[in-house]
Amino acid sequence: MKQVTASMAGTVINVLVNEGDDVQAGADVVMLESMKMEVPIAAEAGGKVAAVKVSIGDFVNEGDVLIELEG
Repeated sequence: MKQVTASMAGTVINVLVNEGDDVQAGADVVMLESMKMEVPIAAEAGGKVAAVKVSIGDFVNEGDVLIELEG
């Protein structure tokens, strides 16, 4: 299973995918707010979204799993 992780600490301001969605490599899947900037988090690999591990308003740390992909 592939994982999309946070590249920095921040607050989730938008989740751009749902479970079951197909995602292409490089597609933005989550938007974080960090240091008053909006930071898009992109999938490094493509696949089907197996699990969304965060919700809007959650605080995440660098390295936390945001999305799990299969395929």
